[in-house]
Amino acid sequence: MPIYENRRNAENIISLPENFTAQVIIGTDSTLDFIVSTLEKLDRPSVVSFDGWYGVDWEAILSNLTGKAKTKGLDIRTLNFAQAFKPGEEMDAYKKEFLTDDPGFGKVNSKGTLDDLLSKASLDEIKHEAEKVLSGTDRCILIIYGPGSQADELNHLYREKFYFDKTADPMLWDMWTGELVPFGYLGPKKDYGWKEYYYCDFYLLNRQKNRALPRADYYVEAINPEELKILPVPVLEAMVTELSKQPVKQIKTYSPGPWGAYRFKDLWDIPGLEINAWNRLAGADLSILVQVAPGKVINMPTTNLLIYKGADVVGEYVHANMPGLIPLEVWLDDGYFPEPQPAERTSMPIHNHPGTQYVKDHFNEPLGRYETYYIIEAYEGANTWMGFKEGADLELWETKIRESWRAKTPIPDWKDFIANWKTNVGDLFLIPPGTTHGHGGNQMVLEMDTCPSVCGCEYSFFGYDFMRPTWDDNKKSMTGKPMNMHLEHYIDNEKWCREGWVEKNLRAKPEIIKWTKEYFIDRYSTYGPMPFEIERVHFDKRGEYATNNQSVHAVTLSVGKRILIRSKENPAYNTEIEKFQTALVPASMGNYELVNLSE
Repeated sequence: MPIYENRRNAENIISLPENFTAQVIIGTDSTLDFIVSTLEKLDRPSVVSFDGWYGVDWEAILSNLTGKAKTKGLDIRTLNFAQAFKPGEEMDAYKKEFLTDDPGFGKVNSKGTLDDLLSKASLDEIKHEAEKVLSGTDRCILIIYGPGSQADELNHLYREKFYFDKTADPMLWDMWTGELVPFGYLGPKKDYGWKEYYYCDFYLLNRQKNRALPRADYYVEAINPEELKILPVPVLEAMVTELSKQPVKQIKTYSPGPWGAYRFKDLWDIPGLEINAWNRLAGADLSILVQVAPGKVINMPTTNLLIYKGADVVGEYVHANMPGLIPLEVWLDDGYFPEPQPAERTSMPIHNHPGTQYVKDHFNEPLGRYETYYIIEAYEGANTWMGFKEGADLELWETKIRESWRAKTPIPDWKDFIANWKTNVGDLFLIPPGTTHGHGGNQMVLEMDTCPSVCGCEYSFFGYDFMRPTWDDNKKSMTGKPMNMHLEHYIDNEKWCREGWVEKNLRAKPEIIKWTKEYFIDRYSTYGPMPFEIERVHFDKRGEYATNNQSVHAVTLSVGKRILIRSKENPAYNTEIEKFQTALVPASMGNYELVNLSE
């Protein structure tokens, strides 16, 4: 699934002491010069570690670094930690448990570490090689590089430790194009599967990062080898600490899809994006931009916040019971078409989502998928699919979707089964697990959902997608093969709610819970299993709200042009968001105000 980024108004501006910001180095030449200078100061021989995430271009970085070192008369030797891993077939056998036979999903490796994939004999060989260098007479620096290189068995040998980080989206591009180099490989593994990353390798990388980063000396932003940045880890810690005290904006992402629409063209300039199905405003695997000084901006994964300040950001309960999880995500589902289109073009797949117990049992995830649809814009023909019609034969529906998928043929009378709701701005649909639903088009939907997965894996079980072609982003046309269905999961989860029950329980209504002369707050009615509530703050000039130090808030501006979100206790902790932008307000922020910056 292609992903496009939008960095407009995404920078989080923080204040650090000048002696800290001076240590943030921007640019590849300056970064590599600094590393060379740091290595020059070491006693020689010495051994250093370059640990890091998937997708780091080690070849380009090390080639440039050794070239610079050579001009300084510094003898640098490199050793790829990939040779410490077990043979590929042994790693494949280890991962099989997590990849499972399920074609659409896997099972999270919830306890494994990189140590599980390391060969003791090979690790001993690397250790012996490092000790040989240290006991020799050559005045050289040995760099042991690659994910896992800061292994416990080697840690005592290192004089300096660097962590090279990469954000999710560019790494995923490498994976989809067959260019990703996984554990134990010296070059790309063309058949590397997405489930390997989402259900196993991500968690091994993340646990290694949680272990390696706090004890590293330097943090390197290594998203692009031509745009490297470096800072000492104590400065990173100070940066994250400051950021955790204020609302956090993320880099928004966009993806095309078979129901993709065109409202985005009126709002943003996204080069290369022809149609937009999903626009993610907040989520677990999005990245963040942090400006520590003018011209000094660090791009890093949002999850770095949780390594140091997890409880402050997401709240004590989530941090203790679902460590590493950002439990909320926000989407903006496009649905504008300049000309009338059939429902089979404008609609999402007919689908449902699982609850917490189901994802624990089947996928080893900590939290179910609980969704809401808030209609943020509505056009002629705005509508949402949810529940089944009162007279629909539900057994026949199951038979029809199974036969449709088997024969690869559409269901001509599918509308006789699925209930349809005309919508308007301000409507809110609650979507608990097991509820058949789908965005019907001719509207823009603000989805405010739980995120079940630390790595951002979403659990949507497709039951029917009209047997339509999907979007081919290479050809920029709707000529891709139809999307895969997840019929067993869809049917297992389905609660078979009919439209009367949906009207009574899931068509939420707002109620005023606070009124002042400056602002008022309304809260939408909810339904028992939903683990969060939707509230709106209405104001002309300013409003107030509070986290009560309990949980992270996802604040989205749905009306107006621009607002300031500012701590009441410490006004220096603030950010500005535009219309259709979200900020994550950390649980520890307490009382905050919303100030209208529009004319």
